Amino acid sequence: MTFLSRLKEDLEGARAHDPAARGNTENALAYSGLHAIWIHRLTHRLWQNPAYRLPARLISQLGRFITGIEIHPGATLGRRFFIDHGMGVVIGETAEIGDDVMIYHGVTLGGRSLAKVKRHPTIGDRVVIGAGAKVLGPITIGSDSAIGANAVVVKDAPADSIITGIPATNRPRKPEEHKPAVDPAEYIDPAMWI
Repeated sequence: MTFLSRLKEDLEGARAHDPAARGNTENALAYSGLHAIWIHRLTHRLWQNPAYRLPARLISQLGRFITGIEIHPGATLGRRFFIDHGMGVVIGETAEIGDDVMIYHGVTLGGRSLAKVKRHPTIGDRVVIGAGAKVLGPITIGSDSAIGANAVVVKDAPADSIITGIPATNRPRKPEEHKPAVDPAEYIDPAMWI
C-alpha cells in the first residue's frame, strides 16, 4: 500500500469512527490522533532497522510532545486504527493492535514486567477501548470486543466480549450490542475530498 493510499485510508477510518468528523482537510489538520498514527508509521519503519532506532525514538518523543499521545516505535498498529480525542494515550513497545480498532483518550496499553519479552497486550480486530481503560500485560483481547471506560484489564478475553470493571471481568456480547459493519464507501461523500 502506498503512503498516500494509507493516508487516505486513515482519513476514511476517522470519518467511519467519529460522527463529528466533517471533512478530510479539517481532519488531516486538526486530529491529533491521526497525527500520532502518521508519526508512528514513520518511526515504526525506522525502528525496523536497528541503525535507526535512536532517530525513531527521538521522532516518537517529538510526536508525543506535539500530540499528547505516546506510541512506542516498536508497537504494531493495524489498518484504519483510530484514536479519538487522544490526549494521554500510551501504547507500549510490544503492543499489537488489529484492524479497525478505536481507542479513546487516556487509554494505556502497558506492561506489567520489566523483562525484555512480549509484555504488552495484543488487541484483535474491531475492538473499541473506552476512555481511561488500562489494558496491561501480554494478554489478548479477542476481535469484536468492547472495553468499558476506566476498566483495568489484566486477563485474556475471548472474541465478542464486553469487558468492564476493576479488575475487569468479561461476558459475551449480546446480539443487540453489536454494531453493524459499515462500509466506508456508504458514508463518505467523494465531494468531501478537497
